[in-house]
Amino acid sequence: FLAGTYPILSPLPAVGGNEGVGEVLEVGRRVAALKPGDWVILASTGLGECKPRKPHPSSASPPACKASSMGIRGMLKPTRSCPSPMVEQRVKTHGCDSVIQNAANSGVGQAVIQIAKAFGVKTINVVRDRPDLPKLVERLMALGADHVITEEMLRKPEMKDLFKSVPKPRLALNCVGGKSTTEMLRHLQPKGTMVTYGGMAKQPVTVPVSAFIFQDVQLRGFWMTQWKKEHAQDQESLTTMMDALCQLIRRGQLTAPACTEVPLQDYQAALEASMKPFISSKQILLL
Repeated sequence: FLAGTYPILSPLPAVGGNEGVGEVLEVGRRVAALKPGDWVILASTGLGECKPRKPHPSSASPPACKASSMGIRGMLKPTRSCPSPMVEQRVKTHGCDSVIQNAANSGVGQAVIQIAKAFGVKTINVVRDRPDLPKLVERLMALGADHVITEEMLRKPEMKDLFKSVPKPRLALNCVGGKSTTEMLRHLQPKGTMVTYGGMAKQPVTVPVSAFIFQDVQLRGFWMTQWKKEHAQDQESLTTMMDALCQLIRRGQLTAPACTEVPLQDYQAALEASMKPFISSKQILLL
């Protein structure tokens, strides 16, 4: 949004705000699905701004499942729902036994680990090397990760030993781009699929010709906003997805990543913290 390269841009001057959760204060006489005190999320990208109060049609604010943490409520729409169609649809279609992903310590990456475990799918999780790597590995393994490796490990012959205990993946999830993408592709099964949903490295996805010719790999893109647009008339699919995620949350199989709650007036501190390297804590602004 800040760089002006996102496909959805608000006309300037604009008030920031895209992902959030709020409490219902009042409802109209014809509203039956919600009541004061309910928690709701923003159904559409770019729907809200950072305002303490704003009227919305009930259809634009679906209920958030009752969860103990503000973090899981606030990130249910963008972060937690994104992996569900990416993983679930392709697991059912291709019968995946394992998934490999980069940026595994991101909010989406942590959700992938937990959702895949709930489906009985093993995960190979790639992260950048860092000073506190053992702590990060321990944290991701506690979420249900089967293997946590660094970007450098992807290029080493030792990967052959890893695949003695877990099948080669048919699905790769790419949020980085650049060399990370190329190296993950080398470990896909023939006819495997790589889904790109982010480009944190700001580098192009480079694919060897041999991967297309001899491995017949498929490259797909995924944008949660577009997926929701395409399913806008299919409320049953959207409701089923959210209900499934809420069930995982209630069973303790899906939790929020580390979060730091920051009063809105301290937004500068939150922005600075979010830009620091190797910081996995999400900054939640409280209005």
